[in-house]
Amino acid sequence: MSLSSTLLQASELGIRLEIVNGLPIWEGQPVYRHQKHVERIVQGIEKAERTECACVHAVDVYIQFPNGLKRPDISIFCQEPSEEEQDSALTMIPEAVIEVVSKGFEAKDLEIGPPFYLSQGVRDVIVFDPLTLLVLHVRRDNTVRQVSPVTVELECGCRVLV
Repeated sequence: MSLSSTLLQASELGIRLEIVNGLPIWEGQPVYRHQKHVERIVQGIEKAERTECACVHAVDVYIQFPNGLKRPDISIFCQEPSEEEQDSALTMIPEAVIEVVSKGFEAKDLEIGPPFYLSQGVRDVIVFDPLTLLVLHVRRDNTVRQVSPVTVELECGCRVLV
């Protein structure tokens, strides 16, 4: 069975499957509260005045990283993925990813995700916990804990209201 057919079968069962450094990780499909916060955050993405980055966002799409396959809640890119990539898992590395914590999967989003994303070349990782309002902003050299609502400036020149 191929990876793509395994992912399709998992999706049909209501399971999101990701692979991090060879370790398969599953999570149930997002619930309403989760999706409501994703939509709110997407609406708060904007381009700063002096940036060449287009601040293109993608919601809940598979990204094939060098050491795994992830499905970030929100990915931010400086340009649209190529036409060839738009019908499969993306291979371009996002400038930033935003994860909204799902109840029961806090470790996946807070402990496993940020170091993995940074190791794959993502420059900004934001994790938002809707139950505690924690906004964790992680970069290679710095981690900042804030409380939502807060505007986060990304290295690529985009900003996002979390």
